[in-house]
Amino acid sequence: MKTQIEQNGIVTLTPEVANGLSNSEMWNDDLRPTTLSEHSWKGLNFATLWIGMCLCIPAYTMASGMISLGMNWWQAIGTIFLGNVIVLIPILLNSHAGTKFGIPYPVFARLWFGSKGAHIPALARAIVAAGWFGINTWIGTTAIDTLLSASFSAWANLTGHTAIVFAVFWALNVVVAYKGPQAIKVLGLIATPVVGISAIILLIWAFTHSGGWGPILSTPSKFNTAGEFFKVFFPALTGVIAFWATLALNIPDFCRYAKSQKSQMIAQSFSLPITMSIFSFIGIAVTSATVVIFGSALWDPVQLLAKFPPFVIFLGTLVIVIASLTINVGANIVAPARAIENLNPKRITFGLGALITGLFAILMQPWYIMENFGNYIFGWLGTYGALLGPIDGIAIADYWLVRRRQMALNELYDPNGRYSYLSGFNKNGVYALIIGVAIPVLGLFIPGLHFLWDNAWTFGLFISIAAYTFLMKGDKSVLQPGEYEQITSFKNSTSDSLTDSVENMNVDLY
Repeated sequence: MKTQIEQNGIVTLTPEVANGLSNSEMWNDDLRPTTLSEHSWKGLNFATLWIGMCLCIPAYTMASGMISLGMNWWQAIGTIFLGNVIVLIPILLNSHAGTKFGIPYPVFARLWFGSKGAHIPALARAIVAAGWFGINTWIGTTAIDTLLSASFSAWANLTGHTAIVFAVFWALNVVVAYKGPQAIKVLGLIATPVVGISAIILLIWAFTHSGGWGPILSTPSKFNTAGEFFKVFFPALTGVIAFWATLALNIPDFCRYAKSQKSQMIAQSFSLPITMSIFSFIGIAVTSATVVIFGSALWDPVQLLAKFPPFVIFLGTLVIVIASLTINVGANIVAPARAIENLNPKRITFGLGALITGLFAILMQPWYIMENFGNYIFGWLGTYGALLGPIDGIAIADYWLVRRRQMALNELYDPNGRYSYLSGFNKNGVYALIIGVAIPVLGLFIPGLHFLWDNAWTFGLFISIAAYTFLMKGDKSVLQPGEYEQITSFKNSTSDSLTDSVENMNVDLY
């Protein structure tokens, strides 16, 4: 029996199967596979999504930490570029599954952890995202509050002014996220030109007012030997990778709307590493110029904008709001909202999941966390890198090495299907995760193996790939040779009249 249709590399369910699954406890309108008409995101949409998320305050100041540790400007930019190229690999590998089968991350996780076990990787990703949501909301809050205080003297004297800004900005983030990923698509189209043009204007201002690039760009590296450099380089590289390691997991949440594999791959390949590198360079160049103009290095763009006239401060506030909103909604709300929704698909919607995520972020009290920002980022969140790397490895190994990009889409929504494994848990996925986490953790206790912990995400990724591939040999959940062809109806032309009628039926059903 044909249960799914593959057309131009995109797989959708047949109308009969979709209708039969609509009452499943594992199905709702947000978690179901996308239809052909919903595969509407072009390369431009993915480019604007990444550019919008990359143009943020943490990216602007990322190189500052590396320079403070002794790197010169081109070593810092090179590290940033290389780290983003590396993390781009798992992003593209997991993007393929989302694009081909139209499934979000929590449903994708059912494939390798089971119908119930999927909550493990989904909630692990969600906790990190919720933490970042609170942090970025607080960063945006302090930026807006500082700029308002610089513009209006009465605002600084208003009781609870920071709390007011936080409440309003938090609500704005949740409202936009409540509209779902399609609202993020529109937000990216708005944010990209606004923030991008503003960054270019700031760069031109810095160059013209400083009479050049300033001293930071001419300062040499402080490292005398290659050994001294690499001691800083590898932890810094891991930090750059970790910056987007979370998106490497839940990128199917966005790529499930991609029009084609080619469009999303090309757009992401160029937009992520190039944007991060260019924006970090702008941060370095502008900061270098501030040494000449103001007599000290101003790495924080908020502190810099506070020195301009009120009208410029107002415009800067709008740009920072847009930048913070784009990265927060796109990178930090979608994943936890989907994970929460997956706990009970029939009762929890994506919008409710977004609201719960926002409330959880408040309970984490980011204003207290930010009092010890360094320990939080490099301690708690850095530790989560040791968990997310192995999960990434398991996802890649399952889709590319174990199943070779073939699955029975309908059985991801069947509580008694092949992907429910034993009592809803794939023990091989759990074992691979434990192995992938445990080995890098040894670096915390054995001095000679500390390099394992310094590169926990990378080692965890490759260890879990090897472990999971070995453990899944001969697993009954894997389609047998020829079975994919038996359950799949192949359509080659988008103009095929039968395909058009099927797509229309799909849209009506969904």
